[in-house]
Amino acid sequence: MSLAVRVPAELSARVPAEQRGPGRGRDDVRLLVSRGEAVSHHSFRELPALLRAGDVLVVNTSTTLAAAVDGWSAGHPPGHLPGPGPGEPVVVHFSTRGDDGRWAVELRTPDGSGSTRPRGGGPAGAVVRLPGGARLVLAEPLVPGSGRLWWARADVDVPGLLGRYGRAIRYGYTERDQPLSAYRTVFARPSPDGAGSAEMPSAGRPFTARLVAELVDRGVRIAPLSLHTGVSSAEAHEPPYPERFEVPAATAALVNTARAEGCRVIAVGTTVVRALESAAVDGVVRAAGGWTGLVVTPARGVRVVDGLLTGLHEPEASHLLMLEAVAGRPALRSAYDAAVRGRYLWHEFGDVHLLLPAQEPHPAHC
Repeated sequence: MSLAVRVPAELSARVPAEQRGPGRGRDDVRLLVSRGEAVSHHSFRELPALLRAGDVLVVNTSTTLAAAVDGWSAGHPPGHLPGPGPGEPVVVHFSTRGDDGRWAVELRTPDGSGSTRPRGGGPAGAVVRLPGGARLVLAEPLVPGSGRLWWARADVDVPGLLGRYGRAIRYGYTERDQPLSAYRTVFARPSPDGAGSAEMPSAGRPFTARLVAELVDRGVRIAPLSLHTGVSSAEAHEPPYPERFEVPAATAALVNTARAEGCRVIAVGTTVVRALESAAVDGVVRAAGGWTGLVVTPARGVRVVDGLLTGLHEPEASHLLMLEAVAGRPALRSAYDAAVRGRYLWHEFGDVHLLLPAQEPHPAHC
């Protein structure tokens, strides 16, 4: 879907909240709350008062990788039409590690300001030189017919390469590079195999240890899962492709218990919706893991999620289909009109949006 709303460029959050003034913290962002088409305006620090004892917040514990690495196109293999010459600078965005050890990557062109702009990948066999003498060889498009993401094989341990030479992926609406810690949430935990997210599961960014403690003190239950996000389609707004996820048995049990009690299950981020809904069978969440290609749409709907805490998305973003599945199109239009009028900030360092049901029972124990 596409919302008929224009987001002015000045509403892009250019730096993290804690850098927008003295004494500010991660939780110094605004919170737009939707209950059906009704909207209300809050600070994020009011979140505990907006939730109920018994509610379950499901969070993504995937850590953000330093997934952007400078490289140099080393030319095309024999037999192909000539393209950019050897030594052309590129930025490699390492997106997703496959089961066979290859990585899905996106090649982008440096724009001279520390960010990048789109660049086609390929052809098969093309070589990219990486720091430290490593090489990356493109194999095939991740999605047939699309040249944005390619499966590629590196002759080096990629997590080690990222740890030594990588930096966080950033886009042109941000002002400058940030330390990797700015792109990690309070919930992030390292994976034993070095896996993680190419881009931050940003709905969790405003949470602080103090706010989490306040939520728990009020009886809100917090359940973890992981979904390692790949590189987004920042310009083309393509639908998400398969990503690795894991829903632990304890989280599945807690979600099912909450639903049986009539309590709400609120996903912190679209990644959590995708993982939970992928693990649901006939409305019951099972422990599950592996790859999910699920795309949540209004036609498919949601089966186990009652609410969603998320950032503000571009009007053309494919994620809006998921938001429409949770709240409905009229609610989404009302919220985004209010966000623009209220000068809310967009993107990963911006403000957040809590979508709740319009009318709902309030059991005494929730």
